[in-house]
Amino acid sequence: MPVAADAVISMRDISHFYGAGVLRRQVLFDISCDIWPGEIVIITGPSGSGKTTVLTLAGALRSLELGSMRVLNQELKGAGYETLVHVRKNIGFIFQEHNLLNSLTARQNVQMSLGLYPISAREARTRSTAMLDAVGLHEQIDYLPAQLSGGQRQRVAVARALVREPKIILADEPTAALDRQAGRGVVELLRQLARRQGCAILLVTHDHRILDIADRVMLLEDGRLSSFGTVTSPHSGHLLTALARMPAKEHLGLLMGKLGEGEFIELLHTIGSESEQFLNILDLGEQASVKTLFENLLETILSKIADLLEAESALIFLVEESHGRLRPRVAVGRVNTTDAAAPVDSSIVGRVARTGQILNVSQTAASPSNSDSVLSVPIHNRHEQIFAVAQLVNKRTKGSFTGSDERAFRDLAQPLGLILEACERLARDHRS
Repeated sequence: MPVAADAVISMRDISHFYGAGVLRRQVLFDISCDIWPGEIVIITGPSGSGKTTVLTLAGALRSLELGSMRVLNQELKGAGYETLVHVRKNIGFIFQEHNLLNSLTARQNVQMSLGLYPISAREARTRSTAMLDAVGLHEQIDYLPAQLSGGQRQRVAVARALVREPKIILADEPTAALDRQAGRGVVELLRQLARRQGCAILLVTHDHRILDIADRVMLLEDGRLSSFGTVTSPHSGHLLTALARMPAKEHLGLLMGKLGEGEFIELLHTIGSESEQFLNILDLGEQASVKTLFENLLETILSKIADLLEAESALIFLVEESHGRLRPRVAVGRVNTTDAAAPVDSSIVGRVARTGQILNVSQTAASPSNSDSVLSVPIHNRHEQIFAVAQLVNKRTKGSFTGSDERAFRDLAQPLGLILEACERLARDHRS
C-alpha cells in the first residue's frame, strides 16, 4: 500500500520482536494503517496483543526494526536524535498511570510539560491554569495528586498532554484504572478538547465501554491488525468519510481485495446505509424548511453564546474580499444587520479577518463609539480559510472581556462556523 502523504501517522509493514537468540519472539506482524488529522482511532484487543508496542513505536519512544513509520511526515526508522525529539514535541502522551509528580500541584504538573518551550514562566503559568480550567479543575488547581480522585488525576494528565497543543494524542489505556463514570468523563473530555485543537487521537484500550467515541475501531490480536472490513466501527457512522480520505481507485481496490465474502457484504450494507442517509440529506437540502432551520439555529446559538459570555449583543460579519469589506450577516441584542459594512483595512473585524488573530479591545479607546468593550474572533471554514468574523459587544457587567472569554469564544466559533457555512451553502443553492 502506498504511503499516505496527508496522514499524520502512516504505518507500513511494521514487524517487531522482543528478546534475542532462542528467546527472540515476534509480537507485531506486518502492521499497516493510516491515521488522519482530526480522526479518533481506537486499537482494541486482548492483553499482550501488541497494542502498547504500536503506541510506543508511533510515539518515537521505541526503535523501529522492520517496516516504515512516518509521523508528521518524518520517517522514524533510522531517524536521528534531533528528529525523534522534534516528533515527540508534537505528541501528547496519556498513560494508564497518570504519572504525576506527587510533590507538585496540579498546575505545576501541567506547567512542566511546557518547560522546553520558548515561552515565559508567566505565559506557561497562564496556559496551564487555562487548560486545567478547561478540564473542570479550576477549584483544584493548587491540589497535590494525593488530594485528587482517580478521575481528577487523569484529567490533570489530559491537561498536561493538551497544554502544548500537540498535533497527535497517544493514549494508552486511559480509563483502565477508573470506574465507568470517571472513565467516560475522561474520554469525552479528551474528545472535545482534542477536536477543538484539531489533533488526531490514537487510543489503545480493552475497555469496550468507550468504543463509541471513535471514528474507527481496529482490532489487534496476536500481533496482527484486522482487515478493513472489520476495523471500521459499525456505530461510528463515518465510513464514507473514511473512504473519502482515500478516493483513488487503486487504494479502494487494495482494500476491497483483502475482504472475505462476509466482510465485503457487511461493508457493502454499511456503505449503502450511509449513502441513503447522504441522499436523504441532499433531498432535505432542496426544501426551504431546512434553510429556515439553519438560519434559526445560527441566530439562536449566537444569542446563547452572547448570553453565556455576558455580552449585550453579538454579530457575525461575512468577508467579501471582492468588495474589500465585511458584511453584517446576523446580529442579536442591541444591534441590527442594517449597519454599514465594515472595511477590511480600517476596522476591528477587518483586522481580525486579515491577521486571523483574536482582538479584545476597549472600544472607547479605539473609536468614538459608546461601546465599552469588543471581542472579535475569526471564523474558519472547513478548508481552514477565514470567511467570517464573530464579535461580542459590551460586557453586561461593564467590565472588559477576559482571557477566559477569549478562549471560550474561540472554541465556540468553530462549530458556529460550520452552521454558518451550511447557511451560506443553502442560500447559494436556493438562489440557483
